[in-house]
Amino acid sequence: MSYNTGMAKERIISPQASDTRDEMLSISLRPARLSEYVGQAKLIEKLSITLAAVRQRHEPMEHVLLHGPPGLGKTTLAHIIAGEMSARLVVTSGPALSRPGDLVGTLTNLGDGDVLFIDEIHRLPAVVEEYIYPAMEDFKIDVTVDSGMHARTITMPLRPFTLIGATTRAGLITGPLRSRFGITHNLDFYGTEDLLKILGRSAEVMRIPQAAQGSHAREASLEMIARRSRGTPRIANRLLRRVRDFAQVRGDGQLDPDLTDIALRLEGVDTLGLDELDRKYLGVIASVYQGGPVGLEAVAATLSEDAATLEDVVEPYLLQIGFLARTRRGRQLTHAAAEHLGLRLPPRLADEDDQPELFTSPQG
Repeated sequence: MSYNTGMAKERIISPQASDTRDEMLSISLRPARLSEYVGQAKLIEKLSITLAAVRQRHEPMEHVLLHGPPGLGKTTLAHIIAGEMSARLVVTSGPALSRPGDLVGTLTNLGDGDVLFIDEIHRLPAVVEEYIYPAMEDFKIDVTVDSGMHARTITMPLRPFTLIGATTRAGLITGPLRSRFGITHNLDFYGTEDLLKILGRSAEVMRIPQAAQGSHAREASLEMIARRSRGTPRIANRLLRRVRDFAQVRGDGQLDPDLTDIALRLEGVDTLGLDELDRKYLGVIASVYQGGPVGLEAVAATLSEDAATLEDVVEPYLLQIGFLARTRRGRQLTHAAAEHLGLRLPPRLADEDDQPELFTSPQG
């Protein structure tokens, strides 16, 4: 049996933007003001107070570090903060600032009160990161010119600005860099209720027609999408676009629960938001390795996939919903995963080696 998953094909439930068009469609659905933002209540309250205070003092906002899984709204918040401050937003990324000269050019072109957004800030090279410290603290940058005996340092003043850093790997942020951010916040996955509000707004922006019999059918459809969106607004909006297209071609353009379920199943997304790759990953551990524990490299070899890819794009959600356990001996399926796959776990055979449970079929 072949388990080749074809990861070259973009996953519809991937939290990353699949291409430039996908990113542009996401931008069109972004809220523009803090009052329109749904979810992350603690962060929004913190930002609203800070923004009100700095507007009264006519000062730039202190630097902000946002971290968490992709697709939760870090870039959206950067745009909102710049909009609330009536400031220009300059967008770049850690990999794009590969040399000190790249950073110097970006910083010296900032105007008073501008907002600099650095995505994937954990990927800033160490030599570049050292240049950003005085820029964040004292709004100046020290540039070394010439070399050897003739080397000299020129201090270049910068206009006051706000740096917003975003990262999906908070553990890779160095201590000195993290300490220079005044506001640091981890973005959480969204609950169904918040995703439902986001989808309702997106449906209005996308001008999806209201059902003639009332809003019940659309609300039920949006809730179905929300429950399969893996707690991520970007995935929710992407699924909504696919359902809208399906409703337009196979229906009358209105959202209906039955039609929505057919559309999502056509995309391979089940009731828990799992797709084909998730199910194959779980299936390999269940059928080939008797439920685990098993090493990640072994699973990757069986699936003909890269281990790092599985760790970054498959395992986080399975861990979040309690379908996967990481033990010191490897990956192991949980009872919840076995139940979802239609498998049964017999009682553990206790012995001195603590052997893993074996999966059997429900008839076994």
